[in-house]
Amino acid sequence: MWSQSHNPLFNESDQEIFDRELADFLPDRIFDAHGHLVHPDIFAFKHDLVPETCGIEEFRKYNGMLHPGRELGALLLNYVPVDADVAFANQWFADQLNGQSNFRWFMFVAPDDDPDLVRQEVARLGAHGFKVYHTRAPRESTWDADIPEYMPEWLFQIANDLGLGLTLHMVKRRGVADPSNIHWIRHFCETYPDMKLILAHSARGFQPQHNVEGLPQLTGLHNLHFDTGANCSPLAHQAIIKLFGHDRLIYGSDSIPVGHLRGTNFGVADSFIWVSETDDIWGQALGRIQPTLIGIEHLRSVKHACWTMNLTDSQVEDVFWNNAARLLNLP
Repeated sequence: MWSQSHNPLFNESDQEIFDRELADFLPDRIFDAHGHLVHPDIFAFKHDLVPETCGIEEFRKYNGMLHPGRELGALLLNYVPVDADVAFANQWFADQLNGQSNFRWFMFVAPDDDPDLVRQEVARLGAHGFKVYHTRAPRESTWDADIPEYMPEWLFQIANDLGLGLTLHMVKRRGVADPSNIHWIRHFCETYPDMKLILAHSARGFQPQHNVEGLPQLTGLHNLHFDTGANCSPLAHQAIIKLFGHDRLIYGSDSIPVGHLRGTNFGVADSFIWVSETDDIWGQALGRIQPTLIGIEHLRSVKHACWTMNLTDSQVEDVFWNNAARLLNLP
């Protein structure tokens, strides 16, 4: 067992949970398919443990604390807020990932970018695909945006031509159960068969009932994949395994920073809630409790999904490494 002295990320309670529930479950190799690097000129945040600038070496260190003693690889997704410089962010990512054989990265693209320049940059920078975000949609309420508003069709064409991946964090109130999201995901996957679409956060199924309703309408798409991305609901992952098979599910912690924060997320009514350690709910439990890391809550959810779906040890290894290795052409 790993003691707390080896791991400053874990407090005593975290360590107990990890040793009791996760130490014997996690495979020897972890590929984290939803990770981030952090630069204060791109995306600034404060954390008691993690430094303001987290390049690849810092990511190895602090992501390794979440998965102690394991060989590590990752797909790192560039997220660029609307007030930050996309060109600078993509170049910084490229410089960080140069020569990292077990790592891949997706460059950030905005819908008003020049398609020809994007095609040139993805080759020049050596990126393995594209990351978009709804905040770039040209509307006031971007949470209601249709997928093409922030993930334009020309981007799928480039990914298809070059055999690259795209990670999509879809929006709209009902996630993958929304008819517009279903339509566009099916359209893009069928129209561009050589691109690889990854639906982040287990199809954003933080309310897992949305997965139960929506995912049956997306079966049969050979190029559709899912990262677990800090989703703490086992049913969200179970629905994917049941409908698509375990080989479409890829582990992702959403660190840094989300997996290193304390709290959790869960479905409620027809939506979902995220809670953090500063929310005044923890005293309502049976005996006051201390929240654990979102990364630990998430790992629990993946373990419970694997257990209830009767995955073998080798299939668990697929979720945590081999599925990503095949998808992203790891050595």
